[in-house]
Amino acid sequence: MSKEVKTIGVLTSGGDAPGMNAAIRAVVRTAISRGYNVKGVHHGYNGLLTGEIVDMNLRSVSEIIHRGGTCLYTARCLEFKTLEGQQKAAQACRDHGIDALVVIGGDGSFRGCRDLAKLGIPCIGIPGTIDNDIACSDYTIGYDTAMNTAVEMIDKLRDTTQSHDRCSVVEVMGRNAGYIALNTGIAVGALVTLIPEVPYDLDRDVISKMKKTQKTGKQHFIIIIAEGVGHAQDLANEIQSRTGIDSRATVLGHVQRGGSPSLRDRVTASRMGYHAVELINKGIFNRVVASKAEAIVDYDIDVALSMYKTIDTSFLDIANAISI
Repeated sequence: MSKEVKTIGVLTSGGDAPGMNAAIRAVVRTAISRGYNVKGVHHGYNGLLTGEIVDMNLRSVSEIIHRGGTCLYTARCLEFKTLEGQQKAAQACRDHGIDALVVIGGDGSFRGCRDLAKLGIPCIGIPGTIDNDIACSDYTIGYDTAMNTAVEMIDKLRDTTQSHDRCSVVEVMGRNAGYIALNTGIAVGALVTLIPEVPYDLDRDVISKMKKTQKTGKQHFIIIIAEGVGHAQDLANEIQSRTGIDSRATVLGHVQRGGSPSLRDRVTASRMGYHAVELINKGIFNRVVASKAEAIVDYDIDVALSMYKTIDTSFLDIANAISI
């Protein structure tokens, strides 16, 4: 065990994601098994500023691996974006005896890690976001569950879409990344999938394709739009005005963040949480844990934040070929 670290803190920051609880559980139990004390910080970085810090033990994380959300709660904290707020948070870590901090969240959370590291608080980041938009990691905690939730909801929506010969425009989450939309579109057999990474032409990519498939007998349509592209209602209005087809918009929204995490999210979160503590145990700090080719790896936090992630647009080729 590292002599410098006796107590590890853990918090979740930014948007919640299914599997965060599994990661918390892995951090707490791995740390305790290695002889560390563990403190949980409620409501993210805000909890450091307000002193919402509690002792955790093995039973603190019982019966949470199957639960969505985060038992530590999460929040966004504007004060922490200021130098004064960061200094206050670093002092809170010292006051509560937190020698190293594990942060589960997205890029914004990792920037917070970097800020604390510069103030002398060793940090490890774990990627937890349904958007799968962390550049250094192939996969982020919560992504699989969010996609499965979207597929389940769209499968239900398809029944009424087909019954009324409608066009359903479904908006899925992902911020400015199209990963959820791209995979969900293939999984539900959507006619068209629109993602932020690929510009589209309404007439060519949507209207013409709908009219072409109508000639082959198709009477109902599923269109997937990522939230970073635009609003589902606006697109539905355009489609109806240009085709005369009854078009309805459905925004799946935050339902995609909830629910019991999938097996993949539980296992990935557990592996990442374990890896984070093992880094601390080896005296390796200021890293971001990541998934690469199914292996759990880690990167220097500055390197991780400087990386860029590109989407595999060949998935669009697949979708276009089989959605006719």
